[in-house]
Amino acid sequence: MIELVNLNKAFGTGKRRKVVADNLSIAFPEGRSVALMGRNGAGKSTLLRMIAGTMNPDSGHVRRTGTISWPVGFKGSFHADLTGAQNTRFLARVYGVDTDELQRFVADFAELGHHFNLPFKSYSSGMRSRLAFGVSMGIRFDTYLIDEVTSVGDAAFKQKSSELLLDRLEESGAIVVSHGKGMMRRLCDCAMVLEKGQLVYYDDLEEAIEVHHKRLLG
Repeated sequence: MIELVNLNKAFGTGKRRKVVADNLSIAFPEGRSVALMGRNGAGKSTLLRMIAGTMNPDSGHVRRTGTISWPVGFKGSFHADLTGAQNTRFLARVYGVDTDELQRFVADFAELGHHFNLPFKSYSSGMRSRLAFGVSMGIRFDTYLIDEVTSVGDAAFKQKSSELLLDRLEESGAIVVSHGKGMMRRLCDCAMVLEKGQLVYYDDLEEAIEVHHKRLLG
């Protein structure tokens, strides 16, 4: 379960103050895949990071039960001077999974070749995202936090990533940030819309898409 309790988060001051969360108190439905929608700059990625625990709110807290991933594809979990393989083994120990098994999975999935044994700081942006996605998918979580992750790589890699996500979501829930309606429809069955620091839940995904689209046009 993921529940936001009196959550507040804002950036800036005065007229330039951007409110991401305005005393939010709401629970995400357990075991379901929730599309998180909102305008550009509404704070969707910031909200994901607060849920993951990689960013602190100004006040309030996030109540969590079960295991929750960091935002899938988020590259801030990796040490620049360690190789992809070393980073993978380190995260395996942190999350209590078999190091050799995770390393084999990531090496095969991320398709980094010899770069897997080179320092992370030498990777291109796409390579970093592929490593991050591979590690995220190699560790089983009760809830995955997903932020536009399948946009990385060529068509074949995108297809492979989407198929793996769908496989994981057979047994896990998710919170998905995406600007693509197709991806949301493939992965999600309900939605929340973030607008001016408030979240509104929609059990009907299509209703949420329509509301969000109208706001963009307005």
